[in-house]
Amino acid sequence: MLGNQHFYNRTIRKIVVAFGTLFNDIKLIRYSNDQLDEYETIKVPLSYGPKEKYITRLTSDPTLTKSISTSLPRMSFDMEGMTYDSTRKKATLQQSFYTNTTTKSFNSQYAPVPYNFDFSLSIYVRNIEDGTQIIEQILPYFTPDFTVTLNFIPTMGKKYDMPVILNSVNHSIDYEGDFSSTRMVIWTLQFTAKAYIFPAVVTNTKLIKSANTNIHIDTESKTGGTYYVDYANGHHQFIQGEVIRLLNRDWSGYLEYFSNNSTGQIQVTHASGVLKANDRIQGDDSGALYTVSSVVLQPQLMTTILTRPDPSSANATDFYGFTETFTEWPETL
Repeated sequence: MLGNQHFYNRTIRKIVVAFGTLFNDIKLIRYSNDQLDEYETIKVPLSYGPKEKYITRLTSDPTLTKSISTSLPRMSFDMEGMTYDSTRKKATLQQSFYTNTTTKSFNSQYAPVPYNFDFSLSIYVRNIEDGTQIIEQILPYFTPDFTVTLNFIPTMGKKYDMPVILNSVNHSIDYEGDFSSTRMVIWTLQFTAKAYIFPAVVTNTKLIKSANTNIHIDTESKTGGTYYVDYANGHHQFIQGEVIRLLNRDWSGYLEYFSNNSTGQIQVTHASGVLKANDRIQGDDSGALYTVSSVVLQPQLMTTILTRPDPSSANATDFYGFTETFTEWPETL
């Protein structure tokens, strides 16, 4: 879709399986009349399917010899729908990362999309006592939610908690034929699972082991710039840090660097304006006098900051610090 490669995280399948797993080990015990002796233990079967179709399946009798009491107790569950949950939305461009220590690379994935999944659980029993026994094994765990931890995306190494909320409990009694026929008691429980739909995982992205930051000075601003002077026809040498001034108009600035060779390059900061070609500048302390021959218009590199993890063998999920190496102009020019 939208030009992206195919992916399938099996998110919805895992949500359905996780919900069904909550109820796949319920047992029904039949007691003697004095309620003291156990004479029968039944593990209640669980199937996936809508209640209406499941009732039809239970009550069908093509040979006219099957009694419904031999098919009960039973349980079935069904995912009835899903809706977007804006209250749990995360920043769209937020990403998660997981480091593969074997390949020295990492996987990345954008934030999942929150959805609420509506489930129904139907319990079919022969009599009311069987139904209440099964219900009492379920209700105490939902207050009104029960949280299940799922490993939705194993390649990201992160598990998510999925709250399952019990919304309602209802029961009804259905009959086959007239009132003298065997009845079927049906309990219906409605749930909401707060889960996520996950986007594609980007794999085998190389780790960034260093970050290089360059700080430039804008030569067209009023605070600093790079210039070239007529070195051959100048007098004396500028002193780093001294104030330099124009002879023909009101201007001043600090001299941060003077090449002291035939290139005649100077760096000026904290200037009150921008120098122009043919301007004559003089140092307050050195008395050096030079004529500006040209102006550098493009931004000039002033400082380079190199940042690396410490130790250098650290992975993205490790605890580590960092080291910074500063290189200042004019060495970086």
